[in-house]
Amino acid sequence: MTWGNSSNVSTSNLNNDTDSPAAARPDLKSALDELSNVIDGLGTLGGAVKLETDGKIFADQGIKTSSTDINLEPNTGMVNITSFINLAPVAYASLPASPANGDVAFLTTDGASASKNKPIYHNGTDWKYFNDDSTVAAS
Repeated sequence: MTWGNSSNVSTSNLNNDTDSPAAARPDLKSALDELSNVIDGLGTLGGAVKLETDGKIFADQGIKTSSTDINLEPNTGMVNITSFINLAPVAYASLPASPANGDVAFLTTDGASASKNKPIYHNGTDWKYFNDDSTVAAS
């Protein structure tokens, strides 16, 4: 299902007092069909995202933006992630040129091309390794 298409809605038989109701019927039907597309497309691919009764946005696929950043601003000030995060592996040479305090990355190789495969963070001045390198115990 897709979002409604305004080019499928004509008001040419609806915009004057002298317009014929009989001629307007197909235009009204087309407009109602587009309204049905909007309703049926809610929460589906190509349709509008759905705001659930609990205030959460329902989108069963990914989120796309027209910019490079996605800013999450929850009312509580805390973003809770209920699964895991997968950071794209990055070599030192590909780290941002102007990192900000709090930026996090998964470093594959350092500036000397040594293999690292470790998470790093920027403290406002330098990139730093997370310190605890102990192995996670298997369950």
